[in-house]
Amino acid sequence: MTRSRRPSAQTVAVLLALAEEPSAWRYGYELCQQVGLKAGSMYPILIRLADRGLLETTWETTPAAGRPPRHLYRLTGPGLELATELAAEAAAAPEPRVQSRSLRLRPEGA
Repeated sequence: MTRSRRPSAQTVAVLLALAEEPSAWRYGYELCQQVGLKAGSMYPILIRLADRGLLETTWETTPAAGRPPRHLYRLTGPGLELATELAAEAAAAPEPRVQSRSLRLRPEGA
């Protein structure tokens, strides 16, 4: 799959979460809880992914009594391909190393 630029870390997290069970329908609040994003970040990501054909969307057909139907999401074929590619890139990336720096302490009053 050809991309013009790398997706954000948040978008990657959403794709990887959806790829855990690619055929399962998921709703936004559940993904917010899993990924640790607030709704104000999650829903624009889901909308962009759907607009790009990476997610299928539908409405819940049998909502619980007293609750409106929820919007549901799952990966399309191209979305799963992208998630697989991103997971492989993440697995191949070297672990970030912390470089130690010596601290220079100044004498008191200097």
